[in-house]
Amino acid sequence: MADPDSPSTSTPPQSLYIHPRREPFEHGLIPIPKLIFTDGAKTLASRKNNLLLKSPDSNPRVDYVAISETFDISLEHARLVLGTIACVLNSDSDPIVHARDSEIDSVLVNVYDLLLFLYIQSYKRLLPRGHKDSAAVADVWPSTSAFDGYLSALSPLQFVRSNSRRNMPSQTDEEAHQLSYLQRHLSNIISLLSDSTGGESEDSQVLTAENFEHLGFLLYFGEKGSEKIPLSQNAPFFANSDPDMPAAPVPAAQVHDWLLQKITSALEHISERVSAKENGPTSASNEDFPMADVSGSTVKASTSARGPSFIEGISKSSYVRQASDLEGAYVKVVNCHETVIYILAPLKYATVYGCSDATIVLGAIGKSVRVEHCERVHVIAAAKRICIANCRECVFYLGVNQQPLIVGDNHKLQVAPYNTFYSNLEEHMNQVGIEATINRWNEPVALGMVDPHDSLSHPAGVSDVQAESATPLDPDQFTNFLIPNWFEGESSGSTNDNPFPLPDAYMASQEKNHKSFGELKQILSETQLEDSKKRELSSALHVYFKDWLYASGNIRQLYCLQSD
Repeated sequence: MADPDSPSTSTPPQSLYIHPRREPFEHGLIPIPKLIFTDGAKTLASRKNNLLLKSPDSNPRVDYVAISETFDISLEHARLVLGTIACVLNSDSDPIVHARDSEIDSVLVNVYDLLLFLYIQSYKRLLPRGHKDSAAVADVWPSTSAFDGYLSALSPLQFVRSNSRRNMPSQTDEEAHQLSYLQRHLSNIISLLSDSTGGESEDSQVLTAENFEHLGFLLYFGEKGSEKIPLSQNAPFFANSDPDMPAAPVPAAQVHDWLLQKITSALEHISERVSAKENGPTSASNEDFPMADVSGSTVKASTSARGPSFIEGISKSSYVRQASDLEGAYVKVVNCHETVIYILAPLKYATVYGCSDATIVLGAIGKSVRVEHCERVHVIAAAKRICIANCRECVFYLGVNQQPLIVGDNHKLQVAPYNTFYSNLEEHMNQVGIEATINRWNEPVALGMVDPHDSLSHPAGVSDVQAESATPLDPDQFTNFLIPNWFEGESSGSTNDNPFPLPDAYMASQEKNHKSFGELKQILSETQLEDSKKRELSSALHVYFKDWLYASGNIRQLYCLQSD
């Protein structure tokens, strides 16, 4: 599996532009009001001193208890902070990245990584271009919510469809938005990483080589098709220093001016690219990725070593992607309807956005899954963690090592234990660090009904309302999901059963169903019927089976036969 966050050892060309790391902005925002600071670095600067006092003299790292005390949040939320940082941190060598969920109480996070993580909690995601406030839309989604006029005017899918796909933010739009945010807040960000030499002026602020490296949490150098290159490998600071001697700190203002110039240059480059495309042939929404038709469907798929692989616009068909079909470690499934999508690969991140009446199988996701604005979707995922936002009538069959996070305006969500396998599943899980012995599918954590990271306006007090949580699926409704073996003879994996143990209630229900099926089969085989009665029985069974296929959503599994 390619690792886009792995540092390159080659000398970077001078023509490379700076880019924001999308992971903290897309998978690292958690709606905890006490962790969102609107006064720049003022509050965080004072909390920084408290955190450093709580950490060992030679090692600026703190545990979840120190985070809870410093920011006045619950221990549960402090653990959530640590788990989220571990999923979006840029350094795979940091101990927190490899800590098991059971070790979270003893793991320590670097204070400066924590400060940067907390600072960007003030970031607001980019809304679709031309978006109108949902309260003004007449086509409402019926709900018993007391805040209908503000939060539930649109169902998750109506919200997506109310803006044409042409108006949805592209990857280029989002990158420019993230860079602009970092440009505006660069001075505060650098000040949080700086040390004072004793004076009050800006000239007294200096940045050490070690603290400069923490900026890699937010920024890197690279271009399409190239590996991510750490800032330090393309920076004029701390160069040619003796490895046996610490490099001398540099003025923070010097670092600020250099980064500001690089960000400005990158934004100008993005603007030139967009202008050139607007004046050229009409392109797809994700302007920085070429698109290709697949399987004769109305589908757009793209891959990039730097950005995510896209699976977009599939309808009424099946779509399969294995590890050899995907570049990078990030996949996005967007606007797919009445379809079955199989992503049988080891990846770091996955996003499912704006889908309906679909079944989506995610192989092994080692960092984080985000499912947003979906309706009547079944998601089957083996992952480290999952975040569910603004979804309706969805069922999640999960094998997750961390508690599922539920945020935003959700309705009628259900969770169930993982229910499938494919031959390479355990191998893929081992590659990305998912443990089959830990499955917290039935421990969802519901945060705020309003996501403070969106740019919508909300009435006062609504942010204190907790999101609707998910309920466990009735064991009698639980069924295994069979992944067809299209590539028989090509796969050498050893997985031949669900690697996540089923809870007793679900195992008992399966055994009861198998027993009932066996008894019914025996009764039918022993019953003597006339030919006309056999035809009537066969017809009735066919009707009931068809009704069950549609009612359960399993009709989608037959799309693969239709495609063939």
